[in-house]
Amino acid sequence: MKKVRLEIVGLSYSQTQSGAYALVLGETSGSRRLPIIIGGFEAQAIAIELEKMSPSRPLTHDLFKAFALTFDITIKEVLIYNLVEGIFYAKLICSSGEKEVEIDARTSDAIALAVRFNCDIFTYEFILKSAGIVLDDEGDNNPLPGKSSVSSPIHEESSAPSENDEFKDKSTEELKNMLQVALDDEKYEMASKIRDEINQRKKS
Repeated sequence: MKKVRLEIVGLSYSQTQSGAYALVLGETSGSRRLPIIIGGFEAQAIAIELEKMSPSRPLTHDLFKAFALTFDITIKEVLIYNLVEGIFYAKLICSSGEKEVEIDARTSDAIALAVRFNCDIFTYEFILKSAGIVLDDEGDNNPLPGKSSVSSPIHEESSAPSENDEFKDKSTEELKNMLQVALDDEKYEMASKIRDEINQRKKS
């Protein structure tokens, strides 16, 4: 199965879900974006590492890294390997030099560890095809908030909420227009919801 390398291109406060944040991953050699809704604690852990800040006491992910390195274990890569009913599934590919082990993890925790171990993040092509958002040419003139722009401390982890009732009375054409507006305004979490509603209608 073809793997696609990803990088963190944005981390912003969710405008529709209180206490949640939108983590935006993008393919390194393309224009597709993968928005993932994560919790405040995990988003804060990611933001702190991206900004190279040093908390007064180790955070949980810092403790995990220290524990792993003490026993000569490193994370080689993070793989987002499945998407089921809006939930992303990830695993850590760990190595002790002699043995390689895969450990299941929440995607937000996996990304928080990836930035600490400076390891690659991958997903499969089928996940990007079903959940990715493609930016048009205007995206180049309206860049995503990058790693250096993350400054705010950043709870459920899914690509969309379980209910999208606000879109039920909209036509597919209206949804496509709303999707483009959401992308232009960099409201990636809202775009993710609209995308899922459009995909659900295609399956029906």
